[in-house]
Amino acid sequence: LLDTLASGVHDAKNQLFAAEAIITRAETEHGIGLGEARYAIEAAANRLSRALVAYRLLREGAMLAVTPAIVGDICDEVMLTQKSHLAVKGVRLDVRCDVLDEWPLDRDLITDMLNNAVQNAGRYARQSVRLSATTDDGWLSLIVEDDGPGFATLPPDCGTGLMVAERLARLHTRRERHGSLTLTNDSALGGARFELRLP
Repeated sequence: LLDTLASGVHDAKNQLFAAEAIITRAETEHGIGLGEARYAIEAAANRLSRALVAYRLLREGAMLAVTPAIVGDICDEVMLTQKSHLAVKGVRLDVRCDVLDEWPLDRDLITDMLNNAVQNAGRYARQSVRLSATTDDGWLSLIVEDDGPGFATLPPDCGTGLMVAERLARLHTRRERHGSLTLTNDSALGGARFELRLP
């Protein structure tokens, strides 16, 4: 069953990429801007990618691709991916990366988690979203905050996306410590706060 579902998700993702190519061609041929439509397609494709990650995690022996990565580069990549989309909504993205060193993590998965967190924050933010990175006592904290109304409820699991993100965080282990993911309403901006801590 999992193999069948994964195959269907993969095919759907390919169809989205084909639709994006058609939109790009229409933009060129007719001189119209469809950037938001392309962004929506890319966001949907990313969600399907996370579904495939969930599939991989449910399989026996799933392993992360942990390698040293420059944290500042990850923050910059997320900023480049999300900044223009948030600007269309009138939301400013502020990035504060205080980590100069490399950190052992699965770069693709962590970048995807941060993109998703920033995108979600942008949906509810009034004017501002902040992505920050700090270190403390051997932990890397990647934090996304917004100035929106905050989470209406804070259950342990609020969907597949969060379940997968929490599992990915815990799979990051070092010196017998496990990563964690917490959601709170104590953002410095007054809204929701997403914090990913990696050992």
